[in-house]
Amino acid sequence: MKLRRRQVLGLSIAAPLAFGLGPAFAADRQAVERETITTWYNLILELVRHTATYSPPVASRAFAYIGIAAHEALATGNPAMVSLAGQINALTPPPTRESGAHDEACVLHAAIASAAKALFANTGPTGQRALGKMEESLGRKAMEGIDPAVAERSVAHGAAIAAHILAWAQDDGGAVIENMGFPLDYAPGTEPDDWVPTSTIALQQAPLLPYWGTVRTFAMPAGDTCAIAGPPSYSEDPASAFFKAAKEVYDIGNGLTDDQKLSARFWSDDPMLSSTPPGHWIAIAVYLIERDAMPTGRAAGLMAVLGVAMADAFIGCWQTKYAFNLIRPVSFIKRHIDPKWETLLVTPPFPEYPSGHATVSGAAAVVLTQMLGEDFAFDDPTHEPDDLPVRSFTSFWQAAEDAAMSRVYGGIHYRFSSEGGLAQGRCIAAYATKLRTRA
Repeated sequence: MKLRRRQVLGLSIAAPLAFGLGPAFAADRQAVERETITTWYNLILELVRHTATYSPPVASRAFAYIGIAAHEALATGNPAMVSLAGQINALTPPPTRESGAHDEACVLHAAIASAAKALFANTGPTGQRALGKMEESLGRKAMEGIDPAVAERSVAHGAAIAAHILAWAQDDGGAVIENMGFPLDYAPGTEPDDWVPTSTIALQQAPLLPYWGTVRTFAMPAGDTCAIAGPPSYSEDPASAFFKAAKEVYDIGNGLTDDQKLSARFWSDDPMLSSTPPGHWIAIAVYLIERDAMPTGRAAGLMAVLGVAMADAFIGCWQTKYAFNLIRPVSFIKRHIDPKWETLLVTPPFPEYPSGHATVSGAAAVVLTQMLGEDFAFDDPTHEPDDLPVRSFTSFWQAAEDAAMSRVYGGIHYRFSSEGGLAQGRCIAAYATKLRTRA
């Protein structure tokens, strides 16, 4: 039985799931393992949507740690898989398995459940109930037909793996989010090209997570490893490259086609209204795992590498954003072109260059292409529950380019920010795709 994400969150108030257990289930442990991954991720996507501190960078961090925990849990018992210890920054070898048989679905379930409960410890009462119901219902399914001693041993190992990953995560610099991610003390820039607040909300007069670029990276060496060239020189001269870039945003915004408006809304993925931009790419991966009945080991490796690439993408992007601290299009346009102009989408509260959507989408597209293939055509039903139509792509890179340009359509970014983000995402993903997940 496959559940939509909204239904999964509804487990918090619904009766325990009736999974339709039967002989076919007992004969197909691989299907149970795969469903363990996808069902947990569907809940995690909803928890991101409903947990106030889960801005895109924070969400990407959680996806990385959960993906690594799931991969390491399986890799300890599968000689065809390779641990990420020694490949990812500061990750030490995981606990070894106790002697005796283990069941992989039970191990996997316990690892993800333990990691999710810790990473979303600050979610609200509905999310907490959903976590509890999911742990109970999915755990019961994983243990169906399994010798109790094997199940107990397996659950203990999965929990030990999660504890190992969570201890490693604790000192990465991103574990504590104060004041919703907005600094309590902030000195704004005074140059004409400096970022200025774009919102009237009191909390957002300071920019979001200004120190996220110093969070420990996963696969790339440091936050500034994939530095990119700066934006065009700031200028208020109508003949300058910078002014022309702002004027392009203005002109596009004044003449949007229906498809451009749809693209902007499809990829908007605003915090608290969606599972955020990294969650959108996780949702694509979950959909493909389900659609193609992907083997569990391959699925776990995919989610780990995808999570790592996107977490590094936000660290690298945020490091660059605050290095340049560039003014947003809406601020420049209202000052120098049209004081009454409004964007299609709401501009987020942090500096402009490069685009976070473009950076994370570029990184995700590189990983998915490397692991699933070039010219991989797919439909993206991520926002069907939000009444947005399915959007179809001929490749992951086409989807990344659509996501990047969607921010120009929305009035959020200059074109050069979207192009710079895609380039930075490519560079960052090159480190993630070097990770070995298979022997």
